[in-house]
Amino acid sequence: MNDQCDILISGGGIAGLTAAAALGAAGFNVVCVDPTQPVTQRDVDGSDLRTTAFLQPAHGLLEQCGLWEKLDAHAAPLQIMRIVDAGGDVPEPRVVRDFNAADISDQPFGWNLPNWLLRREMVARLAELPNVDFRPGTGTVSLFTRTAEARVGLSDGTRIRCKLVIAADGRNSPMREAAGINVHTTRYGQKALAFAVTHSIPHQNVSTEIHRSGGPFTLVPLPDWQSQPSSAIVWMERGPRAVELLNTDPESFEALMTERSCGLFGPLKLASRRTIWPIISQSAERLSGERVALMAEAAHVVPPIGAQGLNMSLGDLRCLLDLAQARPEGLGDAQMLDAYHKARHTEIEARVKGIDLLNRASMIEARPLRDIRAMGLNALYSLPTVRKTLMQMGLGVR
Repeated sequence: MNDQCDILISGGGIAGLTAAAALGAAGFNVVCVDPTQPVTQRDVDGSDLRTTAFLQPAHGLLEQCGLWEKLDAHAAPLQIMRIVDAGGDVPEPRVVRDFNAADISDQPFGWNLPNWLLRREMVARLAELPNVDFRPGTGTVSLFTRTAEARVGLSDGTRIRCKLVIAADGRNSPMREAAGINVHTTRYGQKALAFAVTHSIPHQNVSTEIHRSGGPFTLVPLPDWQSQPSSAIVWMERGPRAVELLNTDPESFEALMTERSCGLFGPLKLASRRTIWPIISQSAERLSGERVALMAEAAHVVPPIGAQGLNMSLGDLRCLLDLAQARPEGLGDAQMLDAYHKARHTEIEARVKGIDLLNRASMIEARPLRDIRAMGLNALYSLPTVRKTLMQMGLGVR
């Protein structure tokens, strides 16, 4: 069976679903496929317990495609980004610096939401768009392109003819591989634990990143859970230690994570199961091929520092959307895709390298180097112009 559409999106994660909503709301006929069914409940097997912080620039895009009205009530604002250096002999704060969104804007830095909830609300939004066909449980298996169109084979035997294929299908993207685009990958020997906690001291809309060694320990605000203040935690450690923590009994794990948090929020209590995934950096040599555009983790992967990953992906989407709307008659042609690569590739490479350096600094174990890291944080924070520039760069604005 053959189907036809304007745009085929391979990948139904947060980035792919957002792309389907944005391009569908812009009037394009979209088919979005993913080999797995979206898990849209919190406490079931397979649910994604990570969270996504949508930074300021994402707000307008989410409003434009009808998603923000579904997400607003569930979002926890991020007003302050707090950096804590706890690299002394004992795990306690020795340098604490706050980056306040009020210094550069009348809005928070962003808004944090659980990934399982995002999938639920995004799938509901796609169901409202008559020109978007979301097909969970169906993956992409083949790609054939010509200068005028692409033909994509799906796992259910269907073939889709389209003007543009968007590969939003993850770090092991089958569409990127089918298009013959290589990637550069850096492995750190790290893994990240992700889970939710409750705590006695309210987070007051402060996102807290604590540096000691092995990687950052980050608490990101969530709405209250069972009448208790709640946060999402990403705990990055070297691989063997992360696996050991994953398998630690809950009571001992709670004591360890409370110690790692420097007790800043009082005793931490698990409010979900623990999940684990490997940490890498990765970037594609090109962001486009014939009739194919790479976005999100098919194009770039970074460690979870500073909420950059998904927001880089939304930068990809904004660029693709602008180019498609400027020349709808040229959707997916060489001119459009060359312009996309040129617009995004340099910025992506710079951010991947910058986050790589931050992650390596957070992994430092030698005490003298940790002392230098703390002095560097102090020096950067003490210069108001530099501090403001760093905040603007983190948001992706100038």
